[in-house]
Amino acid sequence: MNEPLLRITGLDVTYGTGRHAFRAVKDIDLEIGVGETLGVVGESGSGKSTVGRAILGLATPTAGRIEFDGQDITRLTRRRRRRISADLQVVFQDPRSSLNEAKKVGEILIEPMVATKRMSRSASIARAEELLEKVGLGAQAMSRMPGSFSGGQRQRIAIARALMSSPKLVVCDEPVSALDLSVQAQIVNLFRSLQRETGVSYLFIAHDLSVVRLLSQRIAVMSAGGVVEQGDAEQIYTRPSELYTQRLLAAEPYPDPVIQAERRRAWDALAALDASAPL
Repeated sequence: MNEPLLRITGLDVTYGTGRHAFRAVKDIDLEIGVGETLGVVGESGSGKSTVGRAILGLATPTAGRIEFDGQDITRLTRRRRRRISADLQVVFQDPRSSLNEAKKVGEILIEPMVATKRMSRSASIARAEELLEKVGLGAQAMSRMPGSFSGGQRQRIAIARALMSSPKLVVCDEPVSALDLSVQAQIVNLFRSLQRETGVSYLFIAHDLSVVRLLSQRIAVMSAGGVVEQGDAEQIYTRPSELYTQRLLAAEPYPDPVIQAERRRAWDALAALDASAPL
């Protein structure tokens, strides 16, 4: 059996100390294989984004271990973190705040490569033009400012930026939640096509189980800092074993009114079950 690209064991993350301490992630185990997508889904406050932040070094684990590509990255120095940054990238939720509005798109994509000496300027330009073509914007986007693009187009730029260094893993933290439904589908399809072309792995964080299902081979469902259920994506979506996962599905909007009515009835039944359960 091949070793996973990412392995998380017994991860805990606590914010604050003493009486103000908040345990955001509680003893979780996750794995992502090469070329695989693991979807992490849960409501706001479930701890899913904190997991992504811990992988990226933006949140400090209080316990546990994070291994990436065979090395322990749980608590790296800034210098060692920079060394793996080419292989570990991120796409954030809001492309409006993650792109520098004062720079042209070409500069946003090229400058990190040149500054870290990963590529020459000419190679960086060629790579940026190639990726902008792949994400559907075309090389002409190089000379434009981020503010001239729509939200969905900006997220395409953010995806191109994340792929500039040919990473092995991209942490996608709610990358479509700020977009219209029609644009969400386009971006998810873009993630899928780029994965087929490059073999990149994704940690795809979202609150919408139906979106996560479209991209993921496996899904982990989080609630109150812990993983309540994980397994094959289709099994989690169609035959969830945990009450919390069933509630997430029942609460999802659905375009078919008959199916949505069935889900609402299931939600009411689950709510009644909760109410009758002993405290």
